[in-house]
Amino acid sequence: MEHLGTKELETVRLKLRRFEVSDAEAMFRNWASDPEVTKFLMWPPHKDVSVSETVVKEWVGQYDDKAFYQWAIVLKANGDEPIGCISIVSRDDDIRLVHVGYCIGRKWWHQGITSEALSELIRFFFEEVGANRVESRHDPRNPNSGKVMKKAGLIYEGTVKQGDWNNQGICDYSIYGLVTEDYKCCSFGW
Repeated sequence: MEHLGTKELETVRLKLRRFEVSDAEAMFRNWASDPEVTKFLMWPPHKDVSVSETVVKEWVGQYDDKAFYQWAIVLKANGDEPIGCISIVSRDDDIRLVHVGYCIGRKWWHQGITSEALSELIRFFFEEVGANRVESRHDPRNPNSGKVMKKAGLIYEGTVKQGDWNNQGICDYSIYGLVTEDYKCCSFGW
């Protein structure tokens, strides 16, 4: 892969951009403090804005690393305020794999926003970075996350019993993925 870092990406409705330290308040207010948003994630809801500030400062400090990918999801119609985030939570350069994670504020659920952001990342990683595999996973008790993956073009590959953990404890996970040959033969995106 030819890592390009967190470069700004755009779709019809969204701008995916780097976080700025000034985004901490919006992060806290729009998604990071909500226990419903973090219910199936691996980090607890932020207790106050200082936690969000610490996280955002850490991300901003890593943007010089071309292999670091962390985007703020911005709905263009709302100005420049982030409503969620999408990132590469793990990668394996030997097999050119990236694993995507995401979350978005509850106010913006069920509007296709996360699928639109994920679709753009899939395009970016296959067409610009040279990934061979893009994948994501979710707790089966959170089926809407699987719907996001499917709508974005990832293919359900199976469910692993008790192979993961989140704020609910040890859990199963359903894995979705796409490889270059399948991406090239199919039409995905927005």
